[in-house]
Amino acid sequence: MAENNDWKRRTFLKASASALALQFVNPFSGISQNSSTSNSSKMISDTTPFTLPTRKLGTLEVSAMGFGCMSMQHGYAPRFSNEETAKVIRAAYDKGVTFFDTAINYGPFINEESVGLALSPVRDKVVIATKFGYGYDENGKNIGLNSQPGYIRKMTEGSLKRLKTDHIDLYYQHRVDPTVPIEDVVGVIKDLIKEGKVLHYGLSEVGGATIRRAHAVHPVTAVQNEYSFWTRDPEHEVLPVCQELGIGFVPWSPLGSGYLTGTITPNTPFDDKLDLRAHRARFTAEAQKHNWKLIGLLQQIGQRVYATPGQVALAWLLAKHPSVVPIPGTSNPKHIDENLNALKVTLSAADLAALEKGFAEIKVEGPRTTEALFANHDIGANLGESSKGTHGKSPLPKK
Repeated sequence: MAENNDWKRRTFLKASASALALQFVNPFSGISQNSSTSNSSKMISDTTPFTLPTRKLGTLEVSAMGFGCMSMQHGYAPRFSNEETAKVIRAAYDKGVTFFDTAINYGPFINEESVGLALSPVRDKVVIATKFGYGYDENGKNIGLNSQPGYIRKMTEGSLKRLKTDHIDLYYQHRVDPTVPIEDVVGVIKDLIKEGKVLHYGLSEVGGATIRRAHAVHPVTAVQNEYSFWTRDPEHEVLPVCQELGIGFVPWSPLGSGYLTGTITPNTPFDDKLDLRAHRARFTAEAQKHNWKLIGLLQQIGQRVYATPGQVALAWLLAKHPSVVPIPGTSNPKHIDENLNALKVTLSAADLAALEKGFAEIKVEGPRTTEALFANHDIGANLGESSKGTHGKSPLPKK
């Protein structure tokens, strides 16, 4: 990972006792999982890095950790106003983050407005990623996938206005449209790049075959699939293809919708209408009883490196490959500090081996999403699937 000397000076590790010290209690037994009896547990707690290290997504340079803007206005509860959301986004920028991720579908529309509100004053200093690929009716309701070329152009103009900018740095297809050849989709993006409205493009929840087809038309800058310590789907196909072709990888939900922080228990309330976790099999009480073993594993390694479970989970992602850039999101500026401090966590080969061994033994209880959402994923994007020998979910161009 590229490092900045000023950042290193300003972020010299401070050993200190903390309210966030590694004394996590197993919510199922009430017994602490910290083997130490001392209250002097140390963790990485210094904040406000002046400039973060950077990484490359293809040719696009970004802060080594980005910020996912979705969670404040989509998928989770409570929901925040544009002004409240913009304040948190600016806090992330002030702490050194230069890579921000949003989408038309978040809200929909309002999350892009929040990003524009927060970042338009510093537009030339940040990289903004957004996404197209869903269609909306006259009331703004999501009515399914739509990557028809003309509709992409229409959505692009709307995104530019909401983001208060004349260009999109990184433009993802949110999901593969099974009715539109990926070559036609990339053809439109290629034209938008020529016009200066888009600088780079990417794909989300996509498999290897579609990545290769898209990359053959115009180089793909980044792929964004779900990936975290407890979600390993990209490892069997997508990550190897990205590394072969020099494509960056941006894991969404790098903290497992918050579970890997060790702060969620069966007693944690989830709004049935607003919070996606209320409908995820991994978040049932029974699944959590099993999956808590993963928190214990992360905590065990965290005690070695003075880090929280969430920091270890992020450090594990960062250690996978130099082109991996996680985008954790939060509504709490203090959590931004904690996430960014994962950049200072160094996991040894022994730490990484212990994490892999423990993960293989524990195994995760419950699928990563719902059947309805799985249906929108490309062939090869999910664990156990392969797109080898296929053309993916995207149809072939008409001859």
